[in-house]
Amino acid sequence: MSHHFDTKLAREDPSLNVCDLYLFEGAPGTTVMAMTVNPDAGLSAPDTLHVEGLYAFRFDLNDDAREELAFKFRFEPPRHAEGDEHFHIQKFQVRRAVGEAAVKGAAGELLIEGDTGKVHGKGRVRVYAGLAPEQFAGDALALHAFLAAFYKEKQFDGDAFRHRQNFFAKRNVVALVLEVPDELIGRGRIHAWATVSLYGHAPETQVSRWGLPLITHLFLNDPSDQDMKERFNTSVPSEDVARFSGPIGDFAQKMATYAASVVNPAQYGKQVARRLCPVRLPYEIGTPAAFDHAGFNGRALGDDVMDVMLTLASNKPLADGVSPDWSRTGNEFPYYQKPYTRAEQDGVIPIPRPPKK
Repeated sequence: MSHHFDTKLAREDPSLNVCDLYLFEGAPGTTVMAMTVNPDAGLSAPDTLHVEGLYAFRFDLNDDAREELAFKFRFEPPRHAEGDEHFHIQKFQVRRAVGEAAVKGAAGELLIEGDTGKVHGKGRVRVYAGLAPEQFAGDALALHAFLAAFYKEKQFDGDAFRHRQNFFAKRNVVALVLEVPDELIGRGRIHAWATVSLYGHAPETQVSRWGLPLITHLFLNDPSDQDMKERFNTSVPSEDVARFSGPIGDFAQKMATYAASVVNPAQYGKQVARRLCPVRLPYEIGTPAAFDHAGFNGRALGDDVMDVMLTLASNKPLADGVSPDWSRTGNEFPYYQKPYTRAEQDGVIPIPRPPKK
């Protein structure tokens, strides 16, 4: 949940909250995309998807910060699973859209359909939508203390990360996982992001956007301008340089200044802003995914992105001391192992949802 509850509508309905995006090599000649929503599903969030939600994986194929291709999920109303009133099943469809159809609306070629909670296959296309174990790891309390020192005391507090507790341990999310032949995307280096929009009785409205981890919770989290998160989530990558490179660069400049980690903090801030904006996840099709300090090339389920983004922000080696639960990942589709059971979650406190604003 590198992004959670960072917009008004996401606080009201967690099914509209994009938490994370993963992009990596699947079976030979295929690419896997995975989006998670519903932070803390089953405890403080539901296990269902919004019937007027449009869940999209968007791909920029020519580095112009605009999508030329999109894979879009739509879900039908939920029904109770037989014999289990707490578990829901929804029918869904996945469409592949290109050109103008990729940018707006739900149109596109029907690629595959099925029910949530099951793996479905059609040729070399495979899909899963349903509960999955949370694979983002982070010490949320330590991050809060770290940012409080930054904003209130104008200090770099690397010692904040001695707490070493994964706030997201043993929690579940709802994952949308799609594996497609590489030729359905393209070749070479592409850039991806994920969105959730409301699409139904009113004009399409984008609610949530994810391009890189912790953009809103780390780089755009100024207490004096919390509306910036809303502006980011409702915007598009082609606007990022103009709208968000300034605040992102300013944050990195100040962080590096307080950390005394570079000779020229202003130059470092600009360097970080250029690396992060436009906010998209780059990936070389057909290569092993690796999200690390050296560079971003997709993102595997087990990549510890919190440490990477903290180090990038400060130019100092920072680690929060917690890692994803690698035992909950697998080598076969959908690459997630089983979600955590009620027994495994015994003692896990539901995440309190921020008040509506």
